[in-house]
Amino acid sequence: MGGAFTAVADDSTATFWNPAGLATGAYFNATVEYGRSPDNDTDRRGFSLAFPALGVSYYRLPVSEIRAAATTTATSAGSRQDPGALDVRVVDLSQFGVTAGQSIGRHLVLGSTLKLVRAAGDSHAGLDVGAMAALGIVRLGVIVRNAREITLGAGDQAITLTRQVRLGAAVTTTARSGVGGLTVSVDADARQVPSVTGNERRIAAGAEVWTPRRTFGVRAGLSGSTLGEGRRALSAGASVALRTGIYADGQITGGSDVSRRGWGGALRLTF
Repeated sequence: MGGAFTAVADDSTATFWNPAGLATGAYFNATVEYGRSPDNDTDRRGFSLAFPALGVSYYRLPVSEIRAAATTTATSAGSRQDPGALDVRVVDLSQFGVTAGQSIGRHLVLGSTLKLVRAAGDSHAGLDVGAMAALGIVRLGVIVRNAREITLGAGDQAITLTRQVRLGAAVTTTARSGVGGLTVSVDADARQVPSVTGNERRIAAGAEVWTPRRTFGVRAGLSGSTLGEGRRALSAGASVALRTGIYADGQITGGSDVSRRGWGGALRLTF
């Protein structure tokens, strides 16, 4: 869905996308994920398990840093302004998280993911916090990722995970003739985010539709940066029910943003 998921996430992947989304999901949910980006020869792996108020997750993600090729100084992605030749280094980041949520009245949920992050031979504790409000068919979400900024490693190996704030809104219709439900969503970064191609502030829009018995669903989305070059990414995906409560998911992403191009798949259990 182009990353427009902050106000949609209600399965176990909410531990990453918006921890407040757990409270609106099924009683039990588990997901195993794998994705690959051929352009930069990196892959992403994840596992998450969740109940309505508690979740655990593990993700292994590539993090890029950029540095001058002629020096040993390294900084987090997108933060260096050196006009000389640049060398991009990709580092694997491991994240183990425990997520908890709490309902505030009938319409608002607050959630947080306490995480242990490891990269560049260093480990630190971090925190993501989120909120989700449901007003009829409308959902509003916000996540603050890396509420406490983390620097991993030292010297030319240092990587800084900066604070990110993302807002989202979604509308989901009820089932009607021939359609098992339609969701349309939008997301936007509230502040600049460093990336290997420079600072960006992304906005995304996506949609998802299911068959009446939710045996098959398709989705698509588009995202781009409002800073500098657009760096657009177009994605599409589908889900199929292998049997009751067991789904196979797949997605592919293309476009001019090489850092996001790739494909992924997942196996999801929901009861």
